[in-house]
Amino acid sequence: MTVSIAKWKLKDYHQIVEIGLLDDRPVELLQGEIVEMSPEKEPHAYFSSEAGDYLTRLLSDRALVRHAKPITLPNDSEPEPDIAIVQRLGREYLSHHPYPENIFWLIEYANTSLEKDSTLKYRIYAEAGIPEYWLVNLKRRELIVFRDPREGEYASKITLTQGKIVPLAFADIQIAVEALISA
Repeated sequence: MTVSIAKWKLKDYHQIVEIGLLDDRPVELLQGEIVEMSPEKEPHAYFSSEAGDYLTRLLSDRALVRHAKPITLPNDSEPEPDIAIVQRLGREYLSHHPYPENIFWLIEYANTSLEKDSTLKYRIYAEAGIPEYWLVNLKRRELIVFRDPREGEYASKITLTQGKIVPLAFADIQIAVEALISA
């Protein structure tokens, strides 16, 4: 017996959301599949919230730091990364979530979701051409930085536990790795 999974197009997903079928359910659309999100435990919530506040202060009015909000990608995906650093487009976001061309970089915090974030979301973000994807492994307290998306993969990967990192979009800004991964 062969099992087929019904894949959803982005427009279908938006209609499902619009009529309220997914209200009060933590889900995201990943490659046409509606996937339940893991419950956010305290360390995940703490670190992602603190990092988001830190980045908001650091970037000031140069970028918008969105906490756990959807982004719309062309590969029938509408994930909700923990942090998305995007262009400030003001009221334009009333009609759509940020598209790949609006995104400077994304950050996911992973503990129980490490497998999904390091494989499925990794591919989705690379395929969509997101220039930079930062994955914080909460188990090991490390920042994994993926850059240079090519053919559904990132050509560059570095792992950091200390020091500073300069995001591709803002060459004059230094971000303390410790501010993202430690208390």
